[in-house]
Amino acid sequence: MDFLTTIQPNSKTKMKKQIIQLNLLAVVLAPGAVQACACGCGIFDVATSSLMPEREGGTAFLNYDFQNQNENWSGTSSAPGADNNDQKIETHTVTLGLQYMFNRSWGAKIELPLVNRTFDSAENAGSLNWTGVGDLRLRGIYTGFSDDWSSGLTFGVKLPTASHSHTEALGDLDRDTQIGSGSTDLLFGGFHRASLAGSLRWNWFAQAQMALPVAQQGDFRPGMEADAATGIYYDGLSLGRVAISPVAQVISVWRGRDNGAAAAPADSGYQRVLLAPGIEFNLRPVSIYADVEIPVYQNVAGNQLVAPVLFKLSASYTF
Repeated sequence: MDFLTTIQPNSKTKMKKQIIQLNLLAVVLAPGAVQACACGCGIFDVATSSLMPEREGGTAFLNYDFQNQNENWSGTSSAPGADNNDQKIETHTVTLGLQYMFNRSWGAKIELPLVNRTFDSAENAGSLNWTGVGDLRLRGIYTGFSDDWSSGLTFGVKLPTASHSHTEALGDLDRDTQIGSGSTDLLFGGFHRASLAGSLRWNWFAQAQMALPVAQQGDFRPGMEADAATGIYYDGLSLGRVAISPVAQVISVWRGRDNGAAAAPADSGYQRVLLAPGIEFNLRPVSIYADVEIPVYQNVAGNQLVAPVLFKLSASYTF
C-alpha cells in the first residue's frame, strides 16, 4: 500500500477530505505494504487513498493494521493444519506517514511502519513474539495530468531498514516470517478518481501498485507483488459538523514465488480478492477511517497460513 471526468469546483474540496484516507490493506496488499512474507504476512498498501492528493500542502497520517493468520490454506481451499508446521502468525502494524504536495504537479510521501509479530510453529518450543521497525518506503507523486488532480502516478523505493535476521531462543524464524525482507524494491503505482455518472455525491476511485525487488540479502529474493483496488463512496451524510462517508472496495493481490537458498518457493506465491466495506468520519482538518477486509477468493501455492479477516484503522491531519 493509490482515467478522467470533470469534478465540480464546489465539490472539489469536499472530495479531497472524503477521499484522503480511504484505505486497502494495504493492500494488497497490504500490501502496505509488502512485507515479504511467503504466507502473506504483509499488510496491503494498496487502497490507501492518501496517495490521491487534491491540493498543495501536507497530510500526516497514522495507520493501524491487524491480521491473525491462523488457517492453513492450499490452492483455493482450506487444508488440514497438520500439513503446515506454521500454526499462527499474528501481526500488528502501526505506520507513521507524511505526504506533501509542493505544487499542483509534484509531491512526496514517506512511510515508516512499526511491526509486532507473534509466531507459533510446531517446530518451536513456544510462542515467539518480537517487535521491530519495518521497511521504509519513499515515493514521489506526479499529478500534472489534469487541472482537477484526478489522476496521478507514484514511484519510489522500499529500503531494507527492517531486520531480516531476528533470532529467538525458543525457536528459529524463517526468512518469510521475518519483519523485513532484506530486499530493496522499486515501487510503481497509479490512481484515478471521478464522480459516478455525473453525481455530486457518489464517487469512484481506482488504484494499483507494484513492488519489484531489485537487490537482495542472505540469498532470499521475495516475489514480485502487484495490488489493485477499486471502490465507490458516498459523501452526502453528516452528523453535525462531522461528514460521514460509507465506502465499498474490491482489492486484488497477486504475488510471485520467493526465490533463493533461504526461500521456500513451493510454499510462496498467491492470488487473493478481498471485499472491504469501510466508513470515514471527517471533521476538518482531521479524518478517521476504518474498514474490514474479507477474503472472498484465495489461491495459494503449497501450504500457507491465511487470515479470515483483516482490519484497518487510519487517522489523518491535513495542513
